[in-house]
Amino acid sequence: MFHIVFYEPRIPPNTGNAIRLSAITGSTLHLVEPLGFDLSDAKLRRAGLDYHDLAHVRVHADLDAALDALADLGVEALYAFTGHATRAFTDVSYSPGDALLFGPEPTGLPDKVLHHPRVTDLLRIPMRPDVRSLNLANAAAVATFEAWRQNGFDGSA
Repeated sequence: MFHIVFYEPRIPPNTGNAIRLSAITGSTLHLVEPLGFDLSDAKLRRAGLDYHDLAHVRVHADLDAALDALADLGVEALYAFTGHATRAFTDVSYSPGDALLFGPEPTGLPDKVLHHPRVTDLLRIPMRPDVRSLNLANAAAVATFEAWRQNGFDGSA
């Protein structure tokens, strides 16, 4: 359905929760190396333990490899999520197969990624100004469910 891309994730439980999100929504989770953990990490496995067999997870050596793989899959839109954007994630019309790109905690996506020519648009999830950021797995869930909602929760029961 959709592609969730974690650029250089560092916190195992967030990625474990994203594995669960992938399974529940039918999305593919793409992990861009280097990872801040080993995929066999106990915390990662605990967070997504019941869902590993149901999730679609792909690991890519770097951003260009991930973007090439997404292009090979026919992905046309790549939305980068950042607190530096002015456009809200709810202002976009998502199509099946779109990719949602998230950066690592606590730094977020670096400028070289935000300004990559393959990035379609920069989006933000509104939050109160006195709070640093939304948890990575929660941000991915909020965005993925909005994209899925716009498409009638296709494939859900």
